[in-house]
Amino acid sequence: MTFDPALMLDLVGVFFFAVSGSLLAARKGFDLVGSVLLGSMVGLGGGVVRDIVLNTGPPVAFTNPVYLAPPLLAAVIVYFMPRNIERSSRLLLTFDAGGLALFCITGALKALNAGMNPVAALLLGVTTAVGGGILRDVTANEVPRLFDPKDLYAIPAFVGAGLATALWNLGWFNLVTGTLSAAVVFSLRMLSLRFGWHAPLAARSWVRPRFRRG
Repeated sequence: MTFDPALMLDLVGVFFFAVSGSLLAARKGFDLVGSVLLGSMVGLGGGVVRDIVLNTGPPVAFTNPVYLAPPLLAAVIVYFMPRNIERSSRLLLTFDAGGLALFCITGALKALNAGMNPVAALLLGVTTAVGGGILRDVTANEVPRLFDPKDLYAIPAFVGAGLATALWNLGWFNLVTGTLSAAVVFSLRMLSLRFGWHAPLAARSWVRPRFRRG
């Protein structure tokens, strides 16, 4: 068996997102099956959309059984977590940021390796990063973070996908630069949560809504 760095990064990203899904399932009072399904949805959803758009055959999540391992592992880990950790929104956001940082990069690279142009690769990188989160939040009856006016979600993904695309086209993408790019995305996402950064509203004259996440 040969070591495949791209596969390992993809699996780590699936695991991070799956933990965020299982943590949300725990907060919502779902059962263990619901935890596995929600973790699978967020961990694999963005990649499935990406592979369908690339039209390279059946999505890899359905052709490689190893992709089912991270959601199962995430559900088991969350199941044995103390109750106060299960309900920690900060932990959920941290794992979500980790998945976002990895998927925006691996999504862009897969698009570039499939022959897509840089703009398409950038968009597919973002789609891979945010697609699963939308499915997770909608299924759990949450406001998707992508559309939360008090959150900065897509912009870090655009930054990461843009960095990966630029580095790949310059011939500078490697394990070190890829790791640094993911670290930039993760840091930007966590700093935005810490300091309340957000994008401008769709209309400047409108008032930013006040609401509390469930």
